[in-house]
Amino acid sequence: GQDFKLHQPQVNVSVKAGETLTLNCTLFGSFVPGPVKWLKGWGSENKTVYEDAGTHLPRVMRAVTGSNADFSIHIKNVQPEDVGTYYCVKFQKSSRGENEVFQHGNGTAVSVHVQPSLPLVSGPKWRVGPGQPVTFSCTAGGFFPSSIGVKWFKDEAPISSQMPQVTEWRKQSYNMSSNVTMELGEGDVLSQLVCEVQHSGSPTPLRGTYQLNRVLRVSPKVDVSAGQTSPVEVNKTVNFTCHVKGFYPENVSISWLENGMKIKVEKESQPSVSHQGLFELRSWVEVQATEEKNGFVFTCVVVHDAQAPVKHSATLWIAIPDQ
Repeated sequence: GQDFKLHQPQVNVSVKAGETLTLNCTLFGSFVPGPVKWLKGWGSENKTVYEDAGTHLPRVMRAVTGSNADFSIHIKNVQPEDVGTYYCVKFQKSSRGENEVFQHGNGTAVSVHVQPSLPLVSGPKWRVGPGQPVTFSCTAGGFFPSSIGVKWFKDEAPISSQMPQVTEWRKQSYNMSSNVTMELGEGDVLSQLVCEVQHSGSPTPLRGTYQLNRVLRVSPKVDVSAGQTSPVEVNKTVNFTCHVKGFYPENVSISWLENGMKIKVEKESQPSVSHQGLFELRSWVEVQATEEKNGFVFTCVVVHDAQAPVKHSATLWIAIPDQ
């Protein structure tokens, strides 16, 4: 057996969980009595993965059945617990009839990669106004190995964030959490937050998104104006207009007060949307300019998204003859 050679060519092999791993081993030269085995690990900690005559893992099979030269094996449905270094080993019979190592390969280091779950981005449970700091979280789980990269973007613009927190969820499976704190602006109604995760188990980055309008509140600006220049001729009809603009979300209620007493809203427009995604609408009341209403104050009361009311007023001045 002096011209005998064992060839184990692979130094490193990387596979994804669930795939089939192929480990190559070929024998050349003279026949040497004794079995060929595949061992995981070396020394006292080794574990027999495959031997022709003996027991072996049910997921393991010969690549070329019955060959005396090709001892390559397939391991089906690879999992993270299969990570390790595998050795193709030729044994020979000793004078005492025991198997002893004759030749072995240099070992093939196997790494297994499990793709993370799709990133999930979450925000606060309540709405916040422009300029207030808001913290968002991104989580992904069930990946292996533990090394993972996270990038944040607002639309396409990168946002700086701290290193992700990685914790072991169960043996050889990891979870990740990453936070970013930022201030939102009025123009963010149409923007989205993106959490991008890079991991060796996924050929392309994985993305989770969060629409910022889910958490943003923009309070309305309210303005009241009369349709005619002041003072108004007696008994003329005056239209007071309440212009409610630049608000988000859409839920808003408008009421009118005449000298502090609630009056019926005559007409209200349908909300329209600006190019920034903010809403605006108008409300009108018609008033008969009688002498006794001279100096009356008409107030538009706007309640937006269950917040404190926003008010704006205008005064009715009437031109009374000979006064």
